[in-house]
Amino acid sequence: MKIYTSEYDRIGKRSPMLYGQFMEHFHRQIYGGIYDPGNELSDEDGFRRDVLKALRDIHVPIIRWPGGCFVSSYHWKDAVGKERKSFFDKAWRVEEPNTFGTDEYIKMCRKIGCEPYICTNAGTGTVEEMSDWVEYCNLQTEGRYAKWRIENGHSQPYQVKYWSIGNENYGNWEIGAKSVEEWGRIVAEAAKMMKHVDPTIELTAAALTDLDWNINLLKHSAPYLNWISIHQYWDRIHETNTPADYEAVLGFTNHTEDSIRRVKGLLMAMGLEKKIKIAFDEWNMKEWYHPKVHTIEQGVTREEYLYPRDANDNNSLYTMGDAIFTACFLNAINRNCDIVGMAAFAPAVNTRGCIFTCKDGIVLRSTYQVFYLYTNYMGDIVRDVKFQNMETICVTNSDGEKEEIDVVDVCVTEFSDRPGLAVALVNKLETEYAAVQLDFEAAGEMKGYYICGESVSSYNDIGRTQVVIQQEQIGTFRRGIEVRLRPHSVEIIQIGCRK
Repeated sequence: MKIYTSEYDRIGKRSPMLYGQFMEHFHRQIYGGIYDPGNELSDEDGFRRDVLKALRDIHVPIIRWPGGCFVSSYHWKDAVGKERKSFFDKAWRVEEPNTFGTDEYIKMCRKIGCEPYICTNAGTGTVEEMSDWVEYCNLQTEGRYAKWRIENGHSQPYQVKYWSIGNENYGNWEIGAKSVEEWGRIVAEAAKMMKHVDPTIELTAAALTDLDWNINLLKHSAPYLNWISIHQYWDRIHETNTPADYEAVLGFTNHTEDSIRRVKGLLMAMGLEKKIKIAFDEWNMKEWYHPKVHTIEQGVTREEYLYPRDANDNNSLYTMGDAIFTACFLNAINRNCDIVGMAAFAPAVNTRGCIFTCKDGIVLRSTYQVFYLYTNYMGDIVRDVKFQNMETICVTNSDGEKEEIDVVDVCVTEFSDRPGLAVALVNKLETEYAAVQLDFEAAGEMKGYYICGESVSSYNDIGRTQVVIQQEQIGTFRRGIEVRLRPHSVEIIQIGCRK
């Protein structure tokens, strides 16, 4: 196959926030994850040094918190100050100690060097409670909540720019779910109060690829919104923890852009595509495993609904298949950088995260390696790409249906701060090389950074590293040069790059 591109094919400059992450008060993401006071690997504030470094190494630009479903019964005021009030989290059916709250979250973001992105309680919370949170974070000294922050030892405002109204309030699984009619009005009133506190903040609100929901939301709230939020998990295994096989994973890669196209089409139809961008602020291939909790018939014993969550810690589940999908999705949001301005991998730590923690260290899963590749070696100016003779194969998708997919997924970027190109190439073939001809203008030496495994089931674990980034010198670029991609691999080829 051949790929073509030129300097006249620029889609635009992608936001660094496409490589964002997400953390929720679920299982071991916070407690025993990034926040582990008393562990010898933690710093004086209780944060795991190894996790902080790993997140800095992938240049995490923004972290969404505190949920997720957790937020829809979370009252932030109980988790600041000296007198913390624990509560029973009705979303996940565990006691939340509230020792990690707003102040700890902001401190974590500062240590990582990323922007905070707070998701508010639009389930059992009120619009006033949401605006009070903005007061606490962003006002200098005015009002009781800014003064409370100062009393808590934080004299300067946190200047939290990004806020989400609600999580998945369209879903019957969400505490305090709302109807189509309710949602537009609630968002409008919450946005009004929050922007009366700080007009400089940027707001998003929970949406999905449903025409009625989005039209009603935007009809009421578009003047206040900067973003529209969508979520997606492709492998729907929250009740089974039985992942799709590699062939079905390849089927998922055919649909990385479906939701983006639908929501972009609606924004364009309403004339809002220049004002409102998509925040794909919760995504992963695999759903989190949490059986018998988001169902009408609840699990009764902890053996039914709580302890099974430990199975999320099985590192053998996070293979080269996850890496292939993750790279294809990152390519997709790069190619749609004109409308997608933010994304958040769900989650960053433990559960299905790219980082796994244990008492004595961390494991960097295959998906972490993909983020490292993209945040360290890809450019920020995205080009459109044209193809000739794209090879395809037929796979059986997760619904048992036959589906034709492209063998190779491609994204081409330039650098805004230096010469050179970076080409991301994903070979989806399980056991065969793929040949790609680079038929475009460029100059200089070619260097490859890639990950692959001995098989599509390769994974990283404690004492086991099967998926790592490797490098190679490819030679001098010439137009029409052919590169051979290893089976089930993710490769970024830099051409003529000088730091």
